[in-house]
Amino acid sequence: MRFLISYFRKAGLRRILVSTAGNLCIAAGVGIFKLSLLGNDPYSGMNMALGALAGISYANFQILLNLALLGVQLAVGRETVGYGTVFNAVTVGYVGTWVYQLGYRLLGEPGSLAAQLAVMLLGVAVTGLGVSLYQQARLGVSPYDAAALIFHKFARRIPYFWCRILTDATCTLVCFLSGGLVGLGTLVTALGLGPVITFFNRFVSDPILRAGKK
Repeated sequence: MRFLISYFRKAGLRRILVSTAGNLCIAAGVGIFKLSLLGNDPYSGMNMALGALAGISYANFQILLNLALLGVQLAVGRETVGYGTVFNAVTVGYVGTWVYQLGYRLLGEPGSLAAQLAVMLLGVAVTGLGVSLYQQARLGVSPYDAAALIFHKFARRIPYFWCRILTDATCTLVCFLSGGLVGLGTLVTALGLGPVITFFNRFVSDPILRAGKK
């Protein structure tokens, strides 16, 4: 208990709120991408496909896999664990499902390619903002995000970029082989979010966090 009190005091309310907001945006992005029918990020897409095969909801399957990955993270990558890790592992699947269901009830499925692209672009913006807030708060990374960091830790000769490509490519392949949807949204979330995240770092996340240090 003393450790937790000390941890949260050191983190500060602002960083905790920024990390929470970031993870909620990431979760909302999952739901929006699913609504677009153009594919989700590799990890979510894989979990949706495997969950369907196992007869388990996406949210429940993801939390089970997250808990397994968290065990590895605690064993060999404890420095990557924090508040954001736990919040992400527990909530993203459920919040993402709720956002998808809400969007489906209110709007239905997009009726044209243009509508699909519009929904996907909304997902890009929301997810990019979420990743920016979550990363800049520096309160731990998700069990899946930690996988590439841990791989790079033990394979220093391989740049982190390629470690991340390997984890995303593996999830995409499993998703495809499991009958999941792999599409433009999958490609964009795996390779195209960088400029969006950088934009939000500069104009949203960093200003919010700097304001807390004045």
